Amino acid sequence: MTSRAVTPPHAGALSRSLSLSLGAADGRVSRAAIKARFFGIMSVSPDKRRKMESALEQIKKYTVVVADTGDFNAIEEYKPQDATTNPSLILAAAKMPTYQPLVEQAIKYGIANGGSEEEQVTNAMDKLFVIFGLEILKKVPGRVSTEVDARLSFDKEAMVSRARRLISLYEEAGVSKERILIKLSSTWEGIQAGQCCSCLELEEKDGIHCNMTLLFSFAQAVACAEAHVTLISPFVGRILDWYKENTDRKNYEPQEDPGVQSVTKIYNYYKKFNYKTVVMGASFRNTGEVKALAGCDLLTISPGLLGELSQDHSAVTCSLTPQGAKECDLEQVHLDEKSFRWLHNEDRMAVEKLSDGIRKFAADAIKLEAMIKERMFNVKNGQ
Repeated sequence: MTSRAVTPPHAGALSRSLSLSLGAADGRVSRAAIKARFFGIMSVSPDKRRKMESALEQIKKYTVVVADTGDFNAIEEYKPQDATTNPSLILAAAKMPTYQPLVEQAIKYGIANGGSEEEQVTNAMDKLFVIFGLEILKKVPGRVSTEVDARLSFDKEAMVSRARRLISLYEEAGVSKERILIKLSSTWEGIQAGQCCSCLELEEKDGIHCNMTLLFSFAQAVACAEAHVTLISPFVGRILDWYKENTDRKNYEPQEDPGVQSVTKIYNYYKKFNYKTVVMGASFRNTGEVKALAGCDLLTISPGLLGELSQDHSAVTCSLTPQGAKECDLEQVHLDEKSFRWLHNEDRMAVEKLSDGIRKFAADAIKLEAMIKERMFNVKNGQ
């Protein structure tokens, strides 16, 4: 008995309808085209698919994207892996009406723990940074960076003590230190503090992961790698700012941007010589800088630039790779304190931007302290 295909009801009408929709003038169209349209499986070329994706989505294929903000409501929109904060960002967020309950919570904590007025304010400040970190961790699956007071940048022991204090506050709230990066200034003392917190010998005792911030020179990057810190944050945009302010050149293509070139060199050096410290580009001034560093381990990006990248559908290529780094013509160097200080001192831009960054973060910490002190006085006096 010969079998034959059974034509479903209305198949002829469906075929004619699809033929017309596919533009066949005579009503004829191939079965393959009908099937593709009917089941919605018409292929999209890789080039077209890239055009449909935003630059942000493309970058996420090569790099861990981090949100650089203390406004955790802004974090939800762009779904970064991690988030970073600093005194300036916390100060800005603490002024927003939305976050006043968090500020009140920190102030009450400072008062409840007693001590001198200075101790109460310090405890409230630490608690406020941790409270913001805890809220951020509800929005991101990865880690949050919390910064040690920049006024301690030249006091190794004080930085270690404050790092341990912040971690203890997180652990009291039920958050593992594995989800926290403690930010330290990349002074020689800060780098040594990072080594104390992060080095292998102390892993069982402390094992605190550090994010070395305010990094502008190759000397700082080398010293951080040799100290086995977890992560560094070289400041791309602030490097560009310095060159615009101190040279005749005011415009740079992304690949010629001195901040981009600095991070590229550091990334290639780390990968070529197998350092475990990872690189997180920071402080961006435009999306061109971000796209030029696609492939970097991490990039921490402000909500404003995240928004621009999400609306940008230009093609993004991976600029940095471990394989490419291995082929770079770089020599390994080793730095003790004397050689570090000399090499860093030879970089005028780095010297000026490091000191300027410390001063600015310290100034914002003082402003935040003053705000907390005033609010604390009001609470104590029932106002």
